[in-house]
Amino acid sequence: MKELKVVCGIIYDLDKIFIARRKKGKVLSNKWEFPGGKIEEHESESNALLRELKEELGMNVIIKKKLGYNIHEYNNFTINLVAYSCRFISATYELTDHDRFEWVLPNRLKEYDLTEADIAFVSLLF
Repeated sequence: MKELKVVCGIIYDLDKIFIARRKKGKVLSNKWEFPGGKIEEHESESNALLRELKEELGMNVIIKKKLGYNIHEYNNFTINLVAYSCRFISATYELTDHDRFEWVLPNRLKEYDLTEADIAFVSLLF
């Protein structure tokens, strides 16, 4: 089974957290996620996160700290996901891999259909 090394950002602005919905046609389409992406060979987790947020959302953040890891097995692949808390700086919101985004209160995250790999991090936010 293919294993993907992925990093995501749990991005705060005041009291809300940023989530984005994956576009139709993408793996896990219509699922909400903490944005990020694949870690390239010879790339650090933090550099991958900064690059992916810039590429996919036109977003700039300050990475604060590593929150943890989650390994989740889907039908066709395994995701090895690491999450970082980030402070929002700015964004042009150029959606390339997503079709919607929301800033939500942490206690409302359970109302969204998050990817299974991301759900593990919701409990860390309370």
